[in-house]
Amino acid sequence: MSAGRPRRAPISPEALASGVLARERSALARAITLVESSRERDRALAQELLQPLLPRTGKAIRLGISGVPGVGKSTFIETLGLRLLDAGHRVAVLAIDPSSARRGGSILGDKTRMPALSLREDAYVRPSPTGGHLGGVTRMTRESILLCEAAGFDVVLVETVGVGQSETVVADMVDCYLVLMLPGAGDELQGIKKGVLELADLIAVNKADGERRRDALEARAAYQRALSILQSGGGWRARALTCSATTGEGLEELWECVRAHRRQAIESGEHVARRERQRVRWFHASVEQRLIESLYAGASMRERVADCEEAVRRQRLTVPQATERLLASWRAVIFRHSDP
Repeated sequence: MSAGRPRRAPISPEALASGVLARERSALARAITLVESSRERDRALAQELLQPLLPRTGKAIRLGISGVPGVGKSTFIETLGLRLLDAGHRVAVLAIDPSSARRGGSILGDKTRMPALSLREDAYVRPSPTGGHLGGVTRMTRESILLCEAAGFDVVLVETVGVGQSETVVADMVDCYLVLMLPGAGDELQGIKKGVLELADLIAVNKADGERRRDALEARAAYQRALSILQSGGGWRARALTCSATTGEGLEELWECVRAHRRQAIESGEHVARRERQRVRWFHASVEQRLIESLYAGASMRERVADCEEAVRRQRLTVPQATERLLASWRAVIFRHSDP
């Protein structure tokens, strides 16, 4: 028998669901690990777990948080989370870390960056690697949100890897999308993706204290002007604020804006409509993911992929030609397997 840490005994989806509903932290951790698994058997078990929990989900405030590098997302989340706990909320944080190219796991490990929040009884901090998934979130972040809600957390904070080309995916799984920025709006305003500004419900200029307070106020004004131009439709008008995760200044106003956004969405019916749109997009994203996985499944298809890669490498085929050839092979395999 190999020396090493013994594997945990398997637990049934029913027992795991009961543990989640009983607010057992270990059960929640195992449940999220199960839904994050890419093994086919685990996927089936994950759906057995989620189905009975669905009636206990959907009531939490879901806040997505992105930010430029060095903006202090973890400090901001910890300070905000502690204040929410003191106000009587139960707070779950899904902190998405970049994946290690060698091991595939989280590089940063956000529990080490939110030590005070991690130790609180009514808080739960879960760092998860992206696993190469685009959008600053993991493949199963949506399922993890549902599990946290079923476990009784009424605020779920989703921290993305950072602001980049595809960070706006998180906006499709939360109620309110917050982007943190640094004082000094010049280069940042030019460099931030237009799609981020178009989707942001709130922009907060962090580190607005001491000598940087004046720069932060100027940056807020610049972002507010940009938001007013890019978001000219009806409904919620995105706002730019200043705050300091170090001193806590501005966090109360920011949270009140989150609540105001939620109230307006509920009163207008947008809250329900948004959740419905998100579920449909989730469905399409899931279909796309499974189709891609099935394309690369099986020894014969992997050989065809390798052949097409070699043809592209040697310039015997253009990329579109290789793509069409691979898809034609895939369709042939599917139709052959579907014949009676």
